[in-house]
Amino acid sequence: MTARARLTLLYTALFAACGAIVAAVTYILVATGMPVDPKLATAEGANAVDERFLASCKDTSRVLDEATRLKCADAFQQGVKAGAKSQRDVLLGHLLAYSLITLAVVTLLAAVAGWIVAGRVLRPVHRITEAARAASEHNLSGRVALTGPRDELRALADTFDDMLARLEAAFAGQRRFIANASHELRTPLTVMRTTVDVVLAKPAPSTGELTAMGEDVRGAVAHAESLIEALLTLARNERGLTVREPVDLATVAEDVLDGTGRGGLAVDIALEPAVVHGDPVLLERLVANLVDNAVRYNLAGGRVAVSSSTVDGRVRLVVGNTGPVIEPDAVPGLFEPFRRLHGRTAGTGVGLGLALVASIAAVHSGSVTATARPGGGLDVTATLPAAADAAEPSGR
Repeated sequence: MTARARLTLLYTALFAACGAIVAAVTYILVATGMPVDPKLATAEGANAVDERFLASCKDTSRVLDEATRLKCADAFQQGVKAGAKSQRDVLLGHLLAYSLITLAVVTLLAAVAGWIVAGRVLRPVHRITEAARAASEHNLSGRVALTGPRDELRALADTFDDMLARLEAAFAGQRRFIANASHELRTPLTVMRTTVDVVLAKPAPSTGELTAMGEDVRGAVAHAESLIEALLTLARNERGLTVREPVDLATVAEDVLDGTGRGGLAVDIALEPAVVHGDPVLLERLVANLVDNAVRYNLAGGRVAVSSSTVDGRVRLVVGNTGPVIEPDAVPGLFEPFRRLHGRTAGTGVGLGLALVASIAAVHSGSVTATARPGGGLDVTATLPAAADAAEPSGR
């Protein structure tokens, strides 16, 4: 049975049950409260007494003795009671019959009305069903857009529309990501093929040319490896954390700074213990990407500032740098894959640094925000839940 049929059956059954209760209560009240009125005597009641005896009582030519007079009076009273009872039974029978007929007719009307009302109530559900059927990977633009009172069905429709909007954004981001990843992977392959073709096209390439070709191919392979490693890290983060260990981000930041070439940049360090629970490899990648971006996209003779702290159960790692002026509107796009400030091909990175940072922070139940500095540069803040045993930091 469809939901509409079940609702109609439920409405009808409830109405019939309530109507039967009302009819029964009415019948009982009338049956118990109807008085026996002598005026309701009928010939049917009189027939209950011996007709010959009544005839002798009605004969006015006879003089009745006292005993016969009493018997006649008693017979008359019995006839009155019998007639009243008969009339009462007739009235109750009519009441019961009319009540049952009325209940049956009204129940039928209630079933028809319930069918119509159930259809109107379920109309939003049909609209949601149609929108769900129309939705596909290539068409998620349809919406239910239900109007009317903000009831449960309106809330369901709005929630479904929000889900479609999220799915549309997710699929659009996935298609954009795949397109960008394909382009980025094609770039080093094109470089390698072009380099090899140029050298092999010569009749007798020299040793220096072959060496230069090898270096170019090696650089392109390293670029492709970095890109593939970043893509694999993003894919692994989608499955959640598989390793949870206490990690002190202050210690990790010190190790990363010691192993990073500063290129003449001044570094301001203000590291306090900042212990979190998570994957040590991913957390090191988070810090390394932030520091690498701060160094890579900086000005000659600029500064890099790295600080960590724990406040109210939250660990904050802030990495800032000097650099070109960034428009505030462009900051949110930096966390999207393959987004760069000065063109897609600018710089030597693969365009996944901050996207990886955001992904790693999210998988650790944290978040990443960025703020453009008025004089140029960027401050990136990673906020993660502090470990419960923060008093026991683990060095790396």
